[in-house]
This record gives sequence, structure tokens and C-alpha cells, in this order.
Amino acid sequence: MGPELIVLSLGALHWLISLRMFAALRACGRDRESGAALLEKLSIIIPARNEAHHLPRLLDSLRSQTAAPLEVLVVDDDSTDGTAEVAAAHGATVIQSSPLPAGWRGKSWACEQGAARARGELLMFLDADCWFESGGLEAVLARYPGGAFSVAPYHRVEKPYEELSAFFNLIMIAATVPVNLLGQCLLIRREDYQLGGGHASVKDKILENVCLANKLREAGVRTSSTTGKGTLAFRMYPDGLPSLIAGWTKGFAAGAAATPRSTLILISTWISGLILGLFGCLITPWALLIYLAFAVQLAAMLRRIGNFSSLTALFYPLPLFFYIAVFVRSLGGAGKTVKWKGREVNAG
Repeated sequence: MGPELIVLSLGALHWLISLRMFAALRACGRDRESGAALLEKLSIIIPARNEAHHLPRLLDSLRSQTAAPLEVLVVDDDSTDGTAEVAAAHGATVIQSSPLPAGWRGKSWACEQGAARARGELLMFLDADCWFESGGLEAVLARYPGGAFSVAPYHRVEKPYEELSAFFNLIMIAATVPVNLLGQCLLIRREDYQLGGGHASVKDKILENVCLANKLREAGVRTSSTTGKGTLAFRMYPDGLPSLIAGWTKGFAAGAAATPRSTLILISTWISGLILGLFGCLITPWALLIYLAFAVQLAAMLRRIGNFSSLTALFYPLPLFFYIAVFVRSLGGAGKTVKWKGREVNAG
């Protein structure tokens, strides 16, 4: 067998195996007749540290839904930018966080306080940089299967540098959906939340969603997740390339360590195929077929998770090598301590 056939055969095998990743990115879960019945039981808890620029979009999206939840709580985590005033002006109930106790992460502490003050039987923890599409809140509730349920927001890209998040977001979702939990939007019954120990059980973890999922499953609580296209959206790291690098570096290595081995093998196989499509051209021009096949597959994947440009898929080596560079960076000292929202985050 000549080198051309070896390259083409390996590339085809990797491409076919990677279809499992594509399948994982579909929306999961069956809709109820309506999610409206759950709204009167729902407390939305938004941990917020210096989120004055994000909160209006989220809170306005909640106010524009067809019906309102029982309450919307914003836990102001020692912000310095007017977060509390903005939240109150947009109709939320503001909870001023108590000082951060030793051994706690800021987000987990804010979530724990919000849950303690919430009146609803159903709790939704929601990041401030998310927002709901029209009818999106009811659609998420209609898909809720019980237990702990998270939604991966649809990634809205507005600036060219944000295209560099393509592989980060894609791999994050592929490693999570449909059985693990994401941190941007978590829906859970209060009794299940308490059964798993709440955020107190993961108070010192930088990837609190991953660790909380494990705690909940140990307590017998079902965990599940789905993609959020058409229901929930977000824009990641709009403050520039440095914040994007710092954000993805934070806890990157810990996230890889928490990913199931079978999923890591699948992701590694896919990335190997992408690299083969690129460097195989040094062996045979026929490898261009492999490159284009992976570019088309990547474009289809990205369409399910965000409005990424088709050029990002066509010229995928640029975001791919950026992903690898940040991953390698996270393995060193840069991945252990990161400055994030005015706090030094130690991920070690």
C-alpha cells in the first residue's frame, strides 16, 4: 500500500470516528407540553462580579419572555462597577454578598448565598453573560427532564478575534453533552441541590460544574445537558484577546483531567485527523481531500454551537494551533494562577 492510500485511509477512518462528536452536538431531550407551569416555581440566581455591562442584556431578555419566573436574584460579588445598581434598575432583586470565606471560590460562594435566599422549588444558576432568545426560557423549562440539567449557550461571535474560541467551545460542549453539566446555565430542583451538598460541596473547585455533577451523581441525582441553539445564547470574552486567553487558560488542564477517558480518546482522534489533513499534504496532494472533508465537518459542528464564520472552518489550522498553544500554556505556571475579574485565581 502506497503512502497515498495510507494517508487517505487513515484520514477517512478518523473522519468517520469523528462523526460521534457531531452527533453529540445535537439538541437533546423531549419537550413537555409547556414549560410555563414551572415558571411559578422557578428562582433564577445570577452570580455577578463586575457584570454591569452584561446584566442589561440578560435581565431585559428575561423581562421580554412571555411569562416571568417567581424571582430573579442577582448576587453582587463585591463588584466595583455598579453591578448592583444596574441589576436593580432592570428589575432584579439584589443580594449583597458576604465577604468571601477562606477556601471558597467567588462564583460558588455567590451561588450558595443565592440558593439560601431563593424561594423557588426549582433553581436556575445563570451566568451574567448569557441571555434568552424569544421564548427561550419556557423552551428550556419544557425540555427539563428532572434532576440536574444544564444548557450550553449558543455562541454569538461579534469580533474577528472571538473566532479563536471555536475549538475551545466545541470541545467543551462535546465533552459535556448529554450526560455532564456545564456552568453557564444549571437547572435543578432544590431538594436535589441539597442532596448533592450544593455549592458548598465544591466550594474550592475552579470547575465547580464538573465537580458538582460528580457529587450529584454520587447522591443518586441524574445529570444531563443539551445544546442551546434557539433558546439561550452568550458572548464569551468580549473585552479583547487577553481576556479570552486568560479565560480559557483558567482551569484548562483541570478540565482535561476531569473529562472521561473515552471522550478524551474521541477528541484526540478528531484532532489527529485535523492535523493529518493539514500535514498529509506534504506526503501527497490527495490529502487535500482529507483537509476539505474535515473543514466541512467542522463547519457543520460549529453551526450547531454558534455563528462562527465558514472561514474559521476552512482555515481551521489557525484556531486549532491557538487552542493547542493555550492548552500547553495552561499546563505550566500560567495555568496555575490567573488574574480574573480583579481576583487572583489559583487553579492548582
